[in-house]
Amino acid sequence: MPTCPAIGTRCMISDSFDGRPMIRLAGVALKLGGPAGEINILRGLDLEVAAGETVGVVGPSGSGKSTMMMIVAGLERPTGGRVEVAGMDLARLDEDGLARFRRARIGIVFQGFHLIPTMTALENVAVPLEFAGRADARALAEAALESVGLGHRLAHYPGQLSGGEQQRVALARAFAVEPALLLADEPTGNLDGETGRQVIDLLFDQAARRGTTLMLITHDPALAGRCRRLVRLVDGRILGD
Repeated sequence: MPTCPAIGTRCMISDSFDGRPMIRLAGVALKLGGPAGEINILRGLDLEVAAGETVGVVGPSGSGKSTMMMIVAGLERPTGGRVEVAGMDLARLDEDGLARFRRARIGIVFQGFHLIPTMTALENVAVPLEFAGRADARALAEAALESVGLGHRLAHYPGQLSGGEQQRVALARAFAVEPALLLADEPTGNLDGETGRQVIDLLFDQAARRGTTLMLITHDPALAGRCRRLVRLVDGRILGD
């Protein structure tokens, strides 16, 4: 159970969040200092995403899409506003608490595969489950890899896998912990067209079967159009929802 330094008590990560939105951003801002002065990355974002929704986030480069995702994941702290995910006010969690919260609630898939090169596909998927204290981590990892069509590649290292296979390992790793929320940042950016389509089919299939809330960041309008909802960011502001 993570510590909440702001109130000096312990915070419970519950399986239920009383019907509240999966994501609630209220006036979320991020300002960073630079040689030329302060830079506004996000300018007061207000957004609610219901549990089970699929949301595509689009916008030009530098609009704040990836930064918003990092804030939702608790990997970046906003300089203003409130961030709630699965009913938890992320400001109440210290860094260890945020790590535990991500492990329990959030799966993340990046454009880069972020696999550990010295570990097999099975070991890459099992690691977060082992950190979560699951005694059946390897069995769950094997089932997750089989669900993305890699049951025959368990003992292969990332360097022995194609780009599409590596991203499928990353998907298996993200979904193996049964996250309430899956964040995907340009998950097909390093893949060719056909391989990318196969990975996206798997992503949406896994999310639908598990009832996972999905936030997908992409430059591809056709890919974003597969989501039930579309959010457009421009210059750190939401200009369309």
